[in-house]
Amino acid sequence: MARMVTIFTGQWADLPFETMCKTVSEMGYDGVEIACWGDHMNVEKAAKDPSYVAEKLAVLKKYNLGCYALGNHLAGQCVGDAFGDPRLAGFAPKNLAGNDKAIREWGIQQMKYTAQAAKNMGCKVVTGFMGSPIWKYFYSFPANSAKLIEDGYQEIYDLWTPILDEFDKAGVTFALEVHPSEIAYDYYSTLKLLEVFKGRKTLGLNFDPSHLQWQGVDPALFFRDFASSIYHVHIKDSVVKLDGRSGILGSHLAFGDLRRGWNFVSPGHGDVNFDMIIREANAAGYHGPLSVEWEDNGMDRLFGAKEALELVRKIDFEPSNVDFDGAMEN
Repeated sequence: MARMVTIFTGQWADLPFETMCKTVSEMGYDGVEIACWGDHMNVEKAAKDPSYVAEKLAVLKKYNLGCYALGNHLAGQCVGDAFGDPRLAGFAPKNLAGNDKAIREWGIQQMKYTAQAAKNMGCKVVTGFMGSPIWKYFYSFPANSAKLIEDGYQEIYDLWTPILDEFDKAGVTFALEVHPSEIAYDYYSTLKLLEVFKGRKTLGLNFDPSHLQWQGVDPALFFRDFASSIYHVHIKDSVVKLDGRSGILGSHLAFGDLRRGWNFVSPGHGDVNFDMIIREANAAGYHGPLSVEWEDNGMDRLFGAKEALELVRKIDFEPSNVDFDGAMEN
């Protein structure tokens, strides 16, 4: 049976929630992965106010859409990031700007609300970020000590364990999107994170191949090795264009700048081999949604989101129930 094709609303939060739902419903999407910013989802209200949840569910029903996950990347980032990053002020309430401790406390409470909000919305998965106190040390100069890195993982464990306890109470899992700036950003940092949490089943992964591809990590192999921890899947693409001038680290050039060494592009326009990812998903028995996270600063998003849906419908084939050589008998 074909998987549900959804779209993450995070890059569309400039639109009112109902406008977004109407737009993607008319395109033909099955549902949404609702971002917890803009007016798309207020997690405190969704955790506490049944009438607020009823309003959101009514909009989804009106446009024949399902809600398959909530995505709270911004608040999650505020939980684990090192103090002193002024950029987090753009994620938290404006009155908290400059108060690192208050921003972190806000992020922690927001993530706890998110667990209950997801339960009330009928979602089993929350996608998002965890932040990282050691991302800034990804390049070991001045040289990193082993203790510095270990302490970073331990800090994430200490910060997130009480949050995951709330997820357990709600019967909801948290799927970290492996991503630069996170405590888990590639293969081995992901392996380390899961080890630090001792394989706790509440914590899994939101598989997004675009962040692995440009780093040189094979997304299909990543899926195979971490299959039991993959709770949600993003369909997102990236393209590497090293021209002898540009480097893989981005050169502080804005996304979409054609001088960059790599860029996010609409699904099917980059280097990600979605065919192999679907094969790995089939082999792993993944039956969850395929959620388009649409990012491409060089393409109209309405055109791109519709084209992405068509691509996912095309590539989402079912596994074979016969061996092709099984009939080669007399």
